Parts: sequence; C-alpha cells; structure tokens
Amino acid sequence: MYGQKGRGDNSEAIVVEQPKRRDPYEVLGVLKNSTDQEIKSAYRKLALKYHPDKNANDPKAADMFKEVTFSYNILSDPDKRRKFDAAGFEAVEAESQELELDLSSLGTVNTMFAAIFSKLGVPIKTTVSATILEEALNGMVSVHPLPLDQPFSRKVEKQSAHFYSVTITEKEAQTGIVCRVYSRDKSKFKLLYFDHEENGGLNLALQEDSAKTGKVTSAGMYFLGFPVYRMDHSHNSMTAAKDPDAAFFKKLDGFQPCEITELKAGTHVFAIYGDNFFRSVNYTIEVLSAEPFMGQKENLRDVEGQILTKRAELSKFESEYKEVLAQFTEMTSRYAQEMQSIDELLKKRNEVHASYSTAPPMKRSSSGRSKNRVALKEPREDGEVRDKKSKWDRIRKKKWYNIHVKVDRRKPCQ
Repeated sequence: MYGQKGRGDNSEAIVVEQPKRRDPYEVLGVLKNSTDQEIKSAYRKLALKYHPDKNANDPKAADMFKEVTFSYNILSDPDKRRKFDAAGFEAVEAESQELELDLSSLGTVNTMFAAIFSKLGVPIKTTVSATILEEALNGMVSVHPLPLDQPFSRKVEKQSAHFYSVTITEKEAQTGIVCRVYSRDKSKFKLLYFDHEENGGLNLALQEDSAKTGKVTSAGMYFLGFPVYRMDHSHNSMTAAKDPDAAFFKKLDGFQPCEITELKAGTHVFAIYGDNFFRSVNYTIEVLSAEPFMGQKENLRDVEGQILTKRAELSKFESEYKEVLAQFTEMTSRYAQEMQSIDELLKKRNEVHASYSTAPPMKRSSSGRSKNRVALKEPREDGEVRDKKSKWDRIRKKKWYNIHVKVDRRKPCQ
C-alpha cells in the first residue's frame, strides 16, 4: 500500500508493509510431508492451548488462536493445501477465511444470530467446546462401557458430550467394526473418536458431523481395514448458492478418505457431542462387529471405488462441458441475430409489395370505418335505381332511445 508525503511534486511515496504471514507448516509445527492425521493432532493441541476460553485477557493468545485456525483451514483441505504448496497464500487467501465457531464460548445473542443464519441456509461450521476437549485430555470425563452389537439410546445436552468405551478382540479388530449414531428428531450432533494419551487422557482423533439421511440425522465411522471415505457436505455449500454449475463439478471434492482405517484390539473411546444451538439431542448409538456384514463391506468398497472413478471423470467432463457451453452460447446469440435479420427482411419485402399501387392511401375515421364508402345501388322495377344502404348504416341509425313503447289508450294513466 502506497501513500504520499506532502503535496508538492517532490513528495515521497511511503510504503506501508503488510504484516507477514507465517508458513502454515511452521505455525502448526509440522513437516510438508505430514499426514492429515498429524496435521489435525497438531492443530488440536495448539487450538486448545491458545483458545480464548483459557486466555480471556491475553491478546497475544487470541492472535495465535486465529493464526493456528487460519493455518489449519489451509492444510486440512487437500485442494487448498495443494494450491498453497504450488503458489503460496495468494492462491488460497480468498478461500481460507472461514472459521469454526465454538458455540459454548458465544453469548446468548451471538448464538441466536448464528442459529438464525443457519436456518436461512448459511453454512456455519462449529467445533467441539474447548472445555470438553481439555477435560478429556486431562482424563476428567466419565466413560460409559458400551457392549458390541447393543444399541443404546440417551439424551445429551447442547454443547455437552457423552463418552463410551468399546473393547474389541483381535478377531473383531481384523474383521472390522462400525460405529453408527442416529437421531430420530433430526438433531445436530458430532460423533467423536479419541486416542489414548500416555498420561491417561484422551485426545480427539476423528470427528464426523451428522447429516440428514431420510427421516433421521446420522453419522458413522467405519474401521474395515481399507480406506473408507467420508463426505464433507459443507465443502461446496457456498459455491452452490453462487454458481450451481461449479457446485456440480465440485460435488465430489468433499469425498475424502478417513484418516484411520482400522483399530487394534483393546479399548476404544467414542463420544456424542450435542451440536444444537439451543436444545438437547436424543440419539441412539451402536458399535457393530463387521463380521455379519461381509456383503455390505464388499458393496461399500465397490460403491466408493465407483465414486472415485466418477470424481476423476468429472474433471474431464467439466472441460468438455465448458467448451460445449461456450459454443452453445455463441450459437444462441447467432440464432437471435439471424431471427432478427430475417424479420427485418420480410418487413422490407412487404413494404415493397405494398408500394405497387396508385390508389391513395385509405383513410380511416376514429370508429375505424371508411369515410369514402360508396353506397350500393340496385335497379327497381320501374327502371329507377335506388340506394341500398349497407346493413351497418341501417343498424347505426337505431339509437338506444328509439324504443317503441306500446300504450293502451283506453285506460288512463293512474
């Protein structure tokens, strides 16, 4: 940004330097070849450290929290990460301003505004309360044992969480397990999976937001020994509002592999987080052994393979579509021009046809009838010719007040 010093011709330009942004990898303390899971773990530790709830009167911590969140928004999105690696901040700056809201840290008024915008269709990403994450990290949460293949229903309050532990054998770990949660009242929630820390605490490792599926909202995690993909439904929600065509071609960009594909034998911890703005969440959770569902397991692998193929095909189809769309736009424009040109030529042709005449132009009265009407004549028996008025003239002479009224003269009027 440049300014001027003084008003004369010899004024000097002053350069106002913009604050330098640190490399996202440097901010999160990870390497450029770090996995998605390593990036996510680094972000959660730093976000918890600098969260505003824990550093209410520390502006430096607030700036660090923003920087950490900004960096994670770049590196957590494969497309943005690829663009940043290729061209730096300029390639992703316009796309990376979105922050996740911790509803538990908002006041009542702000929460109400957020709820209104959400109802209007504005995508608002929310994050798990920093208080809950800190309590889990310090081992201060109650964990309820949950047997395999037994659904369990409960209610969790808004911005609160219920923790469950599931113990699996070596065989069950090899065949795979599935954790599914659904809410019949279509409440919003998050399904969470935690890693065990050396100090006995729990560190958030996976997160799946609920999505509407038919008459319920549901979320699931599938540990089947092969990459299972998840769909980020908010990935192109804003794009859909601005450009439906672009949203269609980006529809499968949010289809990303889950960071963990299998679980080892032992005890694992899941949690249900109430993600509604104001009300509690009724839900049912069940952790299933994949052994009785081998057919579904192969179907899932096959369907996801087809989706990946379709995602690759969309990229090629997009370029073909844009080329044909450009040609179509050009053709429709030419069509309109040709139609106008033809109409003008036909109009000129009619004008030329009409010019072949020596008769004076017909004059019309305000009633639309010719003033130069010639009365029709017809011969009489005595040889004379009488005028025969047109039917229209005879009708015209009949006024509305020329009504024949028959009066009985024999009876005087009373």
